[in-house]
Amino acid sequence: MTRRIAARRSPIHGNGVFATGAIKAGDEIVEYKGDRITHAQADKKYGDGGETGHTFLFTLNERFIVDGNSNGNTARWINHGCNPNCQAVIEEAVEGKPSKKDRVLIEAIRDIAPGEELTYDYGITLDMPHTARLKKVWACLCGAPNCIGTMLKPKR
Repeated sequence: MTRRIAARRSPIHGNGVFATGAIKAGDEIVEYKGDRITHAQADKKYGDGGETGHTFLFTLNERFIVDGNSNGNTARWINHGCNPNCQAVIEEAVEGKPSKKDRVLIEAIRDIAPGEELTYDYGITLDMPHTARLKKVWACLCGAPNCIGTMLKPKR
């Protein structure tokens, strides 16, 4: 992987990650890095996560989470977008067996021009009811014409 991205201030939210060169659809851009912790360790360290609207935790599998707060990299600054140009892909070390060696890869789902901000759909699901206050805490500011106004996935 060549270094075709850089973090800087974002018009969407806080920091963001931007293409410094052309990125083609299907290209692997960056691995989302951080310490591997269990879901129970994440709950103990950060609570249930529903109250802050800000997290660097990425669910890796049913056993482990990638904690981008600890030994994380540039990928943790990629913002949510309702019309994303990237997607997160879980690469299993051993198919069908949750492992600390599984990886989260961010790949382009369309061509991305130099200077364009990278975004992906966070797909955040919370067990608690999606109250108006919670939707505000998890507000989406991506500005896409199809923006749904929240990073929370609708309950099914």
